[in-house]
Amino acid sequence: MLHTMTVTDTHGAPAIVAEGLVKKFGETTALAGIDLEVPAGTVFGLLGPNGAGKTTAVRVLATLLAADAGTALVGGYDVRHDSHRVRRIVGLTGQYASVDELLTGTENLVMIGRLLGLPRSEAKARARELLAEFNLADAAGRSAKTYSGGMRRRLDLAASLVGRPRVLFLDEPTTGLDPRSRNDMWEVVRNLVADGVTVLLTTQYLEEADLLADDIAVVDHGRIIAQGSPEELKKQTGAQTLAVRPADPADTALVETTVAEIVGASPTVAGNLVSVRVTDPAVLPAVVRRLDDAGVTVGEITLRSSSLDEVFLALTGHPATDESAPATVAQDGPADDDPAARIPAAARS
Repeated sequence: MLHTMTVTDTHGAPAIVAEGLVKKFGETTALAGIDLEVPAGTVFGLLGPNGAGKTTAVRVLATLLAADAGTALVGGYDVRHDSHRVRRIVGLTGQYASVDELLTGTENLVMIGRLLGLPRSEAKARARELLAEFNLADAAGRSAKTYSGGMRRRLDLAASLVGRPRVLFLDEPTTGLDPRSRNDMWEVVRNLVADGVTVLLTTQYLEEADLLADDIAVVDHGRIIAQGSPEELKKQTGAQTLAVRPADPADTALVETTVAEIVGASPTVAGNLVSVRVTDPAVLPAVVRRLDDAGVTVGEITLRSSSLDEVFLALTGHPATDESAPATVAQDGPADDDPAARIPAAARS
């Protein structure tokens, strides 16, 4: 269990409140009036494709960018007028690990501690504590360039926790990680929240949002188009998914035609699995009867609630990992290799 801070009332005043946030880069509108309210001690997910405005929202809330319009409070402090106070209570981990590869794990964390004003002895003690909690103690004396991708991400997250933040911004923290490293990061996030930290998580991974977030805001083209718990969002479409797999792959085309005729919509076909969104559960027995009459043996047939991926597709017209979505520096703000982004927010006060 990570022991980063003590919170006496995790469900009192919201940790983050934003109203009407607008941010433009030239002719590009990155944020088009975003409203957020994040309860303390929870995980709030910003879900959307590349270029949706997620990173811009995080940088405004972390005081790295000034909004063109709107207001935001983090920990009760105005991000524009009390930015120095905001920086003392937040941590930020960007999309890519920004540790100094020439320094050891210990040296990276001690450096951050010193930038935050900790005495050298306290900075060293905090570094040892975090390296142990993130299972990096054995690699503490090695340069970060020898770390695996997952180890670098853990070190990067540890750096954002040196100052024991009350609010932590995680901007796509599992980008590029293998499944095991992603699971490790998810466990870290759960432990942080159990210790009272509020986490605002941006992601384009539906599974990640579903597993971690208490509430989710779906962002597209700089606007929040839906918000609620994962289950609430799944119910918004009012639809279920019918999936049929014939025992003989040669019958796939016939299954596709039959399902389309009964449902009145074109299904998607992946291999020999035919899927379609439906609003009337009575279509399942109708499909079974029609296929039986046609002599088609069904290997698998299910009727299930919509996934977040299907909800996102229904809301936006494209999947959350749509690579065609704009992902420009102009839309999402300064690039992640901006030197200012390498220093935890609290150290820039």
